[in-house]
Amino acid sequence: MQQPAVPELAHTTTRPIHWLATAAALAAVVAASGFLQPDSATAAQADLKSATARPATVAPPDPAAVHFPLNCGPVKVVVQKKASGDLDGDGRPETVAVVRCDAGSGTPPNGVYVLTQPPGAEPRVVATLVDPQDRFSVSDFAVTGGAVTATLDGYSSDAVPRYRPDVHDKAKWQWKNGTFVRSTPAEARGV
Repeated sequence: MQQPAVPELAHTTTRPIHWLATAAALAAVVAASGFLQPDSATAAQADLKSATARPATVAPPDPAAVHFPLNCGPVKVVVQKKASGDLDGDGRPETVAVVRCDAGSGTPPNGVYVLTQPPGAEPRVVATLVDPQDRFSVSDFAVTGGAVTATLDGYSSDAVPRYRPDVHDKAKWQWKNGTFVRSTPAEARGV
């Protein structure tokens, strides 16, 4: 019989006690890892959810930075009302401004203009919903649900006093097929 090249060492021989000690040590490590886990990553998951749930907010165009197509002579243009919303569905808000000349007395007519602001550019007028030449004043103005609604107050004749409009027309504008289409709001049809 041949002799082993290396003599048998005591630490290389496995006995049942060695296996039992190894199993106990492994069980202790597994049990300890169950108690010593890192904090859950819910904060990162919540940030990811919130980033995908809402797009980055874009500021609506500022009417103060726009030159309106309104000839007021020596008086300035006044923005009486403004409201913003995504009217064309592109994910960027538009601003609708109700403007008039700042007359000292009387009721100058309003213009209603839609403003947009492409990224990196100045805000600009892209549509006229009510032309001041039509001689309407605007009341009950709102931008909701991608639509612009307003009550247009006007005059049936030149004999009607300018402080007492006698024509009241409800109007609604929505973006359809590349343009703003005017209609009568549903609540006005039944009246």
